[in-house]
Amino acid sequence: MKNIAIIGGGLAGCEAAWQLARHNISCTVFEMKPDRYSPAHENPNLGELVCSNSFRSEELSTGIGLLQREMLELGSLVMQSALANRVPAGKALAVDRHGFAQFLTNALHNNPQIEVRRKEIDSLDHPDLADFDKVIIAAGPLMSDALAQSLAEVIGRDSLYFYDAIAPIVSAESIDMVKAFRGSRYRPEDNDYLNCPMNRDQYQHFYSELIKAQTVSARDFEKEIHFQGCMPIEAMACKGEMTMAYGPLKPVGLPNPRTGKEAFAVVQLRAENVAGTAFNMVGFQTRLKYPEQKRVFSLIPGLEQAEFLRLGSMHRNTYVDSPKVLGPDLELKGRAGVHLSGQITGVEGYLESAATGLWLGMKLAVQGREIALPEPPADTALGALLNHLGRIEKNFQPSNINFGLFPALNVRAKKARRKELHAERAQKSFAAWKKELLPL
Repeated sequence: MKNIAIIGGGLAGCEAAWQLARHNISCTVFEMKPDRYSPAHENPNLGELVCSNSFRSEELSTGIGLLQREMLELGSLVMQSALANRVPAGKALAVDRHGFAQFLTNALHNNPQIEVRRKEIDSLDHPDLADFDKVIIAAGPLMSDALAQSLAEVIGRDSLYFYDAIAPIVSAESIDMVKAFRGSRYRPEDNDYLNCPMNRDQYQHFYSELIKAQTVSARDFEKEIHFQGCMPIEAMACKGEMTMAYGPLKPVGLPNPRTGKEAFAVVQLRAENVAGTAFNMVGFQTRLKYPEQKRVFSLIPGLEQAEFLRLGSMHRNTYVDSPKVLGPDLELKGRAGVHLSGQITGVEGYLESAATGLWLGMKLAVQGREIALPEPPADTALGALLNHLGRIEKNFQPSNINFGLFPALNVRAKKARRKELHAERAQKSFAAWKKELLPL
């Protein structure tokens, strides 16, 4: 293996390049920014986060917490950047998105094994790819129409599309702190989140205005399918009046320190940066029209005079039917030497996307050497995620890492204990597997 081309400088592309470089394999990352931006991107840096700034829970009793730990132990660049640029977020790992992207950009530009070429690759047959031994498509869910068309010609035209949603960001100084209060769920001593409490009348008024607000329609040639974990707040509201109150607006574990009681519903805001000057509306991904967002979200107590630094929006997400079109090395069955990584493979979430790039980088780095790279055990977070991509299903859908992807425990235990058992088993399996990697 002499040289590998990586199309896309997002999380998966950065992670794949970093792993290849760690094993002394040279690679070239093709990134179309700043000459061209997708509808959701606006910063020229690599690894730009366009949705939430959270990598979710750090607790090892969660699938994502285990994945974070495993990636860190495997030398993940994304995890290094996340820890170096974290902002307070309770039990979650959240980052300053600008510092995070700058860290990744500097790391790749300063690595002698990695060339970053600012150029759009719009086809698998692009002449700039001719001299590479391997090609990794890590262009992300917002790849250009031309590249998507080229990919479709290889795998067939049965690629699937759904919409991701971006939540609004609010200026901290515009939040009414007479009504809002600080605190994390179940951890009143922490002040990482801002909470806007609602009584029953306020909630019902907000609900009634939300369900009749105008939304941005999908384009004619695209089918709208919402991934459950990223459902727009208005789509959630349409499922029933109390759906939000049992979902992202649930008040459980968030007593108002002024009253000592839990409100009927609570809107949570999470810090967007270290300085705490901006807050993300947790769970408020939306496709409402911009004027409607300002009107409806300003009905939330504490946000009546809110200054929206960024309004929510919807964007297309493209992914393939991985069990049908990809081999075990994430290689296209219809095009030898071309591999996929990132969200396009059918994983959902920042770290899940990065993890596929990390694994593919490791896998390709040892090809051609007299060393076998053992597959991660199915009961580890990385192994469970990769198994998801190879599991034949009637209707393959994107998935976050969760214990539902792990092998069954085959023991009777309460829910909390089952999570602990999954975590204990995963950590033992990962530790044993990692010992096998030492020669690598």
